[in-house]
Amino acid sequence: MAGTNGKQKTARDMVLSLAVIVLVGGVMWLFIPHDDDAEPDIKRADYRVELLTARRAAPYPVAAPEGLPEAWKPTSVRFQRDDFYRWHLGYHAPDGEYVAVEQSMEKRSRFIEEASQGARETGVTQEIGGRTWVRYTGGRYDALVLEDSRAAEGGDGESAGRATTVVTGTASFGQLTKVAAALKTG
Repeated sequence: MAGTNGKQKTARDMVLSLAVIVLVGGVMWLFIPHDDDAEPDIKRADYRVELLTARRAAPYPVAAPEGLPEAWKPTSVRFQRDDFYRWHLGYHAPDGEYVAVEQSMEKRSRFIEEASQGARETGVTQEIGGRTWVRYTGGRYDALVLEDSRAAEGGDGESAGRATTVVTGTASFGQLTKVAAALKTG
């Protein structure tokens, strides 16, 4: 019967050890500061060099927001110098949503589909800064779309000499409008 007593001690010791571990973990959780509602620290992207490069290389006026409050954090930037000269600038909006400025000379329908992640034209337009933008809505992103007729002439196909500008993201149309209104070329 000596073996039975040893098994009982082993099981009791394991339960006691587990209780001590849970107790220590609980005390640590109570005393280590944590804020579940805090936003992650989002790194601000410096896009000045890419913007300057894009403005020199693209055959259309490359747009970027100017004058947005400091709470708007640029998070991503890309300029692809391929056949379509694609420009991307992404922002973390003050309300935590995502907004991106996309421009390209790619075929308009294909570019809007990709940039807006499949959003569809609503037929609703709005005037922003003296220009007419078309609203698109989708499951993931909404968008404001402007076909820029001021782009340089040249090329062939549907996109010849024209760039399409898309302001898109998970943000509300109010936030998308703020970014579209802040866009400047130059």
